[in-house]
Amino acid sequence: MLAPVAFVVASLIAGFTAFSYAELASRIPQSAGEAAYLQEAFASRWLAGVVGWGVVTAGIISAATIANGFVGYLQTFVAVPDTAAIVGSLLVMGGLAAWGVGESVVAASLVTLVEVLGLILVIALSGHHLADVPARWGELTLSLSWSAWSSVMLGGYLAFFAFIGFEDIVNMAEEVKQPRRNLPRAIIICLVVSVLLYVIIALIAVLAIPPESLAGQKAPLTKILSEHGTWAESTIGVVSMVAVINGALVQIIMATRVLYGMAGQGIAPRSFGLVNRRSQTPLRATMAVTAVIIVLAVGFPLVSLAEATSTVTLVVFALVNAALWKIKRRGGNSDGAVCYHLSIPVVGCLLCVFCLLLHLLNGI
Repeated sequence: MLAPVAFVVASLIAGFTAFSYAELASRIPQSAGEAAYLQEAFASRWLAGVVGWGVVTAGIISAATIANGFVGYLQTFVAVPDTAAIVGSLLVMGGLAAWGVGESVVAASLVTLVEVLGLILVIALSGHHLADVPARWGELTLSLSWSAWSSVMLGGYLAFFAFIGFEDIVNMAEEVKQPRRNLPRAIIICLVVSVLLYVIIALIAVLAIPPESLAGQKAPLTKILSEHGTWAESTIGVVSMVAVINGALVQIIMATRVLYGMAGQGIAPRSFGLVNRRSQTPLRATMAVTAVIIVLAVGFPLVSLAEATSTVTLVVFALVNAALWKIKRRGGNSDGAVCYHLSIPVVGCLLCVFCLLLHLLNGI
């Protein structure tokens, strides 16, 4: 019942870091993203390499996690082995990413719109459960006991995975028009929309389905709409499949672009920076990323992958916040970039470190 609270906690952790990313993307609009930020802040190729490879690792594990989630929705329509579904879907996404940056980004944008419409459909059809909030408020509030807070932090640690994605925007900086202005706007809009939709959907889920039943669901959105008949289940099932696999496409593009940017800086093998003449995409980097994702998706369960993604991402976020703090402390002209208060990266870094330490101490 405390899932909505866990999403709020996760959104707070992600929120401060999103503002840090927004300022850094405006200051340093480069495809290498986080690696470029660490290089600028600490003038350390080694540290830039660590965070760059961390971003690639997080993207790869995240895509593997998403591919596992795709299987649950696909199997509501057709009985297909997990491995076949995972490998087939990831090969298609890898091929689309290799086809061309413009084509893959357009496809991802269109599918994202479908995903948002699907979530709005869930809210429209099952939003009446929100009327139960006043009567069930006691179930949704957090007590002061350590066990309750521990449970929420566990949920928040996993829910944090849902907010991963805004940082991917910065790695397309060299394909964006007027990046100093448009990248910060895109990041903040992405965060606000995600928070609103996920918290509302989480509320509907815990109010509509008993927690013990919800916990065992491979396709929770389909279960939520089951009361509205087969058409609603089928519709949200198709939307969810398309939306989930879109997340894998975005992560493949992101990880590939980071490798491409790192190769240009000499942090990654230069072969990852080679661009195909026809598609204008780094094919070797795309093939390598897709292959590793397939191995992880087939070899590890969804929850373990989601936890690993959150861990690596929190480490990267802490370093990115520290980089912005260092840059802002140094002072100097930001060349017209957006500029937030110094407390933003400080609080963002502390929240990430606190979450990682709590995770470690509790053995979550």
